[in-house]
Amino acid sequence: MADPKKLFIKTYGCQMNVYDSERMAEALGGSGYVETRTPEDADMILLNTCHIREKAAEKVYSELGRYKGLKAANPDLKIGVAGCVAQAEGDEIMRRQPLVDLVVGPQAYHRLPEMEARTRSGHKALDTDFPAEDKFEHLKARPKAARGPTAFLTVQEGCDKFCAFCVVPYTRGAEVSRPVDRILGEARDLVERGVREITLLGQNVNAYHGAGPDGETTLAGLIWALNDIDGLERIRFTTSHPNDMSDDLIAAHGTCEKLMPYLHLPVQSGSDRILKRMNRAHTRDSYLALIDRLRAARPDILISGDFIVGFPEESDEDFADTLDLIERVGYGQAFSFKYSPRPGTPAAERPQVAPDVADARLQELQALITRQQRARQDAMVGQTVGVLFEKPGRLPGQMVGKSDHLHAVHVDDCAARPGDLCAVRIVSSGPNSLAGILA
Repeated sequence: MADPKKLFIKTYGCQMNVYDSERMAEALGGSGYVETRTPEDADMILLNTCHIREKAAEKVYSELGRYKGLKAANPDLKIGVAGCVAQAEGDEIMRRQPLVDLVVGPQAYHRLPEMEARTRSGHKALDTDFPAEDKFEHLKARPKAARGPTAFLTVQEGCDKFCAFCVVPYTRGAEVSRPVDRILGEARDLVERGVREITLLGQNVNAYHGAGPDGETTLAGLIWALNDIDGLERIRFTTSHPNDMSDDLIAAHGTCEKLMPYLHLPVQSGSDRILKRMNRAHTRDSYLALIDRLRAARPDILISGDFIVGFPEESDEDFADTLDLIERVGYGQAFSFKYSPRPGTPAAERPQVAPDVADARLQELQALITRQQRARQDAMVGQTVGVLFEKPGRLPGQMVGKSDHLHAVHVDDCAARPGDLCAVRIVSSGPNSLAGILA
């Protein structure tokens, strides 16, 4: 029997890309590939790219340049680019980097086996279409290997919001939701293989409107259906848009036992003027009112957010409004970025904020967020929380996992094993994690 071919995948960006990389590896597994941890012994290198961050495409070209020596030493090595940079750049990637054998967009990776076969016959392969068929339907079933206690599950893709700074509608396409029965089938399969926590993924996941047994189903309806799966202990979802936080989804945070008290709800700015220029279609007051409703439904919910500073035309007053909103909300976690233009988006053509001003604003905002995160984490000391243990820690006998609120928790001299869900009393708070003892 021939030795299996080896596949190296490097994943950039969001959790959805992590999920996509898993599925691409499974798709190529049917063509005889097994994954390897290093590019040096690979028969195929696949970069699963993200177009959200600054100079994303240039970073991909730089990474490809590092593989020239490997390609020279092994002419049979196949190199592919997948994901959102592949969708945005198309055949420009092959023109700039002739060593690339295939380019596949995020909606077409179910065609990877056919594309790989084409490269083995000496041809280039390019597919950045938005095919009519459901890629999930054409992927082979996941192999029945054991899994870790947590998993991602894509339920929705694409976005119809067209925020002025964002390329997602152009790289991932219009919003589309998977049918309920397909999601439940995949979830049950994951649970059978050891998964106890599932995070539902979507570019705009709370806009989910998949076909269900009684017609169109909301994300709240899907969560309640998942809640009935024996062995599934925790449900999370990301990423959400404030305008799609429906009444039933807010209510689910207070009534669905398996839905964790954590919500990532990006606001991007606290200035109404900038929110309008961003085409966010919500206001600071509507966002703050939404936070109040969520906390009324689930008082202990941890709110996470995203912020862009230095957005075109942002004034000192606009930035002050953002700091004020952060003070009012009290975030337990947040991600913040300095604006960087994305070619083809409306904001890229507007007057830009001076880089030194944007840098100073980012540092001030991150300092405030860090204080809030640490205060929320320190407040957990003395409390007993549920912790799903995921893996051994760095010290002998230590186990690490995540709390209900997604805090990293470690326990020394711990008898728990990966996959155990235990009550843990928090005894101390560090810079980025909590320490506890089994309760």
